[in-house]
Amino acid sequence: MSENEEDIHVIEAVGRSKIIIKNGNVAEVSVSRLRQCPLAKKFALPVNEITPEAVKANIEHRIHSWGMCRPHRKISSTVDFVGFGASELISSGILSGTLDAAVLASDGAGTVIVTTPEMVQGIGGRMSGLVSTSPIKEEMDRIEKEGGFVLDRAHATVDPVLGVARAYKKGFSRVAVTVASAETATAIRDQFPETFIFGVHMSGITEADAEQIVGVADIVTACASKWIWQIAGARALLQAGTAVPVFALTKRGRQLILDKIARSDRPVLVSGSKLPVYGTELPDPLL
Repeated sequence: MSENEEDIHVIEAVGRSKIIIKNGNVAEVSVSRLRQCPLAKKFALPVNEITPEAVKANIEHRIHSWGMCRPHRKISSTVDFVGFGASELISSGILSGTLDAAVLASDGAGTVIVTTPEMVQGIGGRMSGLVSTSPIKEEMDRIEKEGGFVLDRAHATVDPVLGVARAYKKGFSRVAVTVASAETATAIRDQFPETFIFGVHMSGITEADAEQIVGVADIVTACASKWIWQIAGARALLQAGTAVPVFALTKRGRQLILDKIARSDRPVLVSGSKLPVYGTELPDPLL
């Protein structure tokens, strides 16, 4: 990034609030479409009622505690932030050998190709809803030094389709990718049919987009999407969680979740049921 370029990062988080971070400071927070979310209540700095003030405090905590959008950002972790999140499941898949690379979006680097479970969790477990970002040289250097690949060092472009193409070109054959749009997921499935597709950041998508992404993804997160709950829930082979669950839509998606359970020491309830199963506390409202 040149001296004349601004350091700007745009993310959507905590109930799809739009957050703009400039030069390491929260410059703007929009009003969330959600009033509350069970997952947000479990953040390191909990957000019990989703207001712009609470969201800003949470994002500032992320900046100060692990360096989000800053040169010293932590890129590795061995801690599960949620039981069945995308990064947790992909990390488990790489650890078991089911997957050999993950295409993710990282603040400060854009689309990256990651090959270790620790970096998958460090990058993906801490970031959701990255819209755009500015390149941070120090972070990109660390990612590449520790075995990852940055798609576009000059601009930190977020482009999952190109990231998947680059992963296969580099010789990886069991590639997972996180996607936040039905159009992107379909493009990847059409061009690279063997890719493991994980739909994330689904709150507020349309019924048509929900139909489309459910038709091509292996796993999708319900988030606060009423359409994902209804459409994916009815077609899922497995549901993990009841408050903000993930739905496995393919046999290999189901197996990835089961493998994660097998590797864990946490107690798990397994019960046959018609899906979806709604928990007692859900995101409010479902969009």
